[in-house]
Amino acid sequence: MKNTFGNNLSVTLFGESHGEVIGAVLDGIAPGIRIDYEYIDNMLSQRRPYGKISTGRCEKDEYKLASGVFNGYTTGTPISILVPNTDVKSGDYSGLKTVPRPSHADLVANEKYHGFQDYRGGGHFSGRVTVALVIAGAIVKSALEEKGIKIGTHIAKLKHLCDRGFENYQSDIDVLSKKQFATLGDGVDKEMCALIEDTASVGDSVGGVLETAIVGVPMGVGEPWFDTLEGMLSHAIFSIPAVKGVEFGRGFGITDLFGSEANDGMRYDGDTLTFKTNNSGGIIGGISTGEPIILRSAIKPTPSIFKEQESVNLVTKENATLTINGRHDPAIIHRARVVVDSVCALVIADMLVTKFGTDYLKA
Repeated sequence: MKNTFGNNLSVTLFGESHGEVIGAVLDGIAPGIRIDYEYIDNMLSQRRPYGKISTGRCEKDEYKLASGVFNGYTTGTPISILVPNTDVKSGDYSGLKTVPRPSHADLVANEKYHGFQDYRGGGHFSGRVTVALVIAGAIVKSALEEKGIKIGTHIAKLKHLCDRGFENYQSDIDVLSKKQFATLGDGVDKEMCALIEDTASVGDSVGGVLETAIVGVPMGVGEPWFDTLEGMLSHAIFSIPAVKGVEFGRGFGITDLFGSEANDGMRYDGDTLTFKTNNSGGIIGGISTGEPIILRSAIKPTPSIFKEQESVNLVTKENATLTINGRHDPAIIHRARVVVDSVCALVIADMLVTKFGTDYLKA
């Protein structure tokens, strides 16, 4: 089982949704980076459920940095992050060991781990595990901001409802960092929240598209072929539960253009190299161009819904119908956006220290 990601700066995840703790180990981080606990708490608040648009499970997300931090700064040794699980109702999941939820990892987890997996709340496959990923990402993302690199994600689309795109990257990212429901356009947040509530009221779920901007990454970051910048970002983002697609720049839409329209023309403005367009999304040949890195992630509707669904009984080998109980999100897109921010921060930091050295992130 592979639970570690990254080359020179890596994160290892552990724990299960209803286990005693979940956590992460962040290794390769430079010494002397200040731990900004308020920054971490703000990012955790963006992931936390709230109101009728989220699960009723309400964890405090109280965490402990058990190693690698001394007097408020990183020591350069591995940082171990521990987060207790306290608000669990494991009985709601007793039937899912034999009758798996459609489009959830229940079925494939049972096959891979021969029935020994912790199936409660989705176990190791649960979005609950991402809380540790957000803490690790927040430590790194805060350090990146000290180097002038910012990351922000908004809900570009929820089913048929669309937000405006990025206009001023710096100010839009600053606005998003203060929002629990990450949209940019006026009033669209209320429309989206109403849609999620309406969907929840009939026992269903809804998905959408997240759009992420990463600004301040210098030109020349990334490796050709197997560790391309977009390849590593995609690898990490696809590890987030519910992600079913990733595209950069114009993405699949670039196929509608001629080469003369798709190519990003270049000019010099004095000594500064500029691009006329950014259809490539800030990455060419797997390497950053210095332009904003723009990517979008497709988030599927939550598979845990309260409508009756067709399934099977893995013990009797018979067809079955399933109606689940418990506490589940009618949409996870508004909570997933900070997870996308976190994994993007981890990937960008790893690629930067690969190019410039381990101490690059030290202020």
